[in-house]
Amino acid sequence: MKLWFRKVSVVLVAILTLGLYIPPTYADAETPAKKEVASPKEKEDTYISTEAVIPEEELTLEPQSNDYLIDVLTERAKEQAVTKLGPKIATKVEDEFAAVILPGIEEVITNLLEEAEEEVPYYEISEQPAAGYGEKIFHLSDYRTKEEIARFDVRREKRPGEGYWFNFHYHLSEDGFEKHHEIGEIYWDKNTPPKWMA
Repeated sequence: MKLWFRKVSVVLVAILTLGLYIPPTYADAETPAKKEVASPKEKEDTYISTEAVIPEEELTLEPQSNDYLIDVLTERAKEQAVTKLGPKIATKVEDEFAAVILPGIEEVITNLLEEAEEEVPYYEISEQPAAGYGEKIFHLSDYRTKEEIARFDVRREKRPGEGYWFNFHYHLSEDGFEKHHEIGEIYWDKNTPPKWMA
């Protein structure tokens, strides 16, 4: 289980950070430590022009395709869902979670983002699931307006004679977040499950 989480985390971090940071290049970057420090005006003249080093066509950042952005947001959503469970719960339900819930979340996120079309570059997945007994897994929002598009939750349900179930569902802004849209359920046990993220 831990190996699976580790592999997923490494892949997600690599995808999310790939090409996001390019260190600046200065002409005096390798000067000896004893050299006198230049004044701000003198230092301005020592920067290397990017035009001399990088061709102009490579300087412009190409917008990412919606397919790429959908993949990144979907992976981020799945990562948050795994984080929400925590190791104590994930160890027991990992097979069913991977087979039913994660594909369900991926399908819903993909459909929402495909409908959004040109808005996709402005969408984000919230970073912190609710710990303890809170239901929140993550929210899908427009970071420009801070408007929530969808809320993904998991609720604990104790059913008489059966025990505890985890009900994964989402709410949409279009109906005022009132309606529960089902993703799937996982049976826990007759014993009380640990807190989320424990």
